[in-house]
Amino acid sequence: MTPPSVRVETGADGVALVTIDRPGRLNALDLEAAERLASVWRGFRCDDDVRAIVLTGAGGRAFSTGIDRSAQVPQPSSPYSLDDPLLTVGPKANDLWKPVVAAVEGMACGGAFYLLGECEFLVASEEATFFDPHTSYGMVSAYESVFMAQRMPYGEAARLALMGTAERLGARRAYETGLVSELTPPGGAVAAARRAAAVLAAQPTGAVQGTVRALWASREAARAQALAHAPQLIALGSLPPERQAGLFTSRSRDFKVR
Repeated sequence: MTPPSVRVETGADGVALVTIDRPGRLNALDLEAAERLASVWRGFRCDDDVRAIVLTGAGGRAFSTGIDRSAQVPQPSSPYSLDDPLLTVGPKANDLWKPVVAAVEGMACGGAFYLLGECEFLVASEEATFFDPHTSYGMVSAYESVFMAQRMPYGEAARLALMGTAERLGARRAYETGLVSELTPPGGAVAAARRAAAVLAAQPTGAVQGTVRALWASREAARAQALAHAPQLIALGSLPPERQAGLFTSRSRDFKVR
């Protein structure tokens, strides 16, 4: 039997641990994994035993590297439409208002920002790195940039998006800019995130969920307006798929950690 691409473990303390379990692909999401994540979030809505969630990736090398490049996603010809399977992978996209804490070990890049953008806060290992490869491969970073621009100062979000693969944002700098709320020694992110989630799960759940919803509402309108431009920007600014593939094949492994 094929192991699940997303594992769920629940504890007596009301905390669920959700693990993207594709370490051989650096926890990149194929279509099955994306659908599984959406199903997990929807299931938690009706599970009163789960009051807080920790989200992480298996293997320690990566939280997630976004969409799996082997995934085939047919696109409509209209520049005003875009089929993006990652738009429904986050908890908020599935109407879940229980708090979610991200535990980041290793790389978090590209499409991983869809998930990080819908978590309440991030805990990261000191060895974690964040980067967005889109521009290096001739793609517009639209959805990812919107998510990160709401979590970081504008200049930091712009640098992250525009530098592409030439630079990685280190965990220390991510902490200094507010993207990460807590740093841990290598291998310690999940344990720290679980401790925080246990505190959240112990609070009156109605008050916690209402506060999550209020926090999200504070930025929801601006986010929705920004995301509405994404399909056209991607269609107008991105190179054709074959040219993107050529850039990916010839990519440089050199980068600077900041």
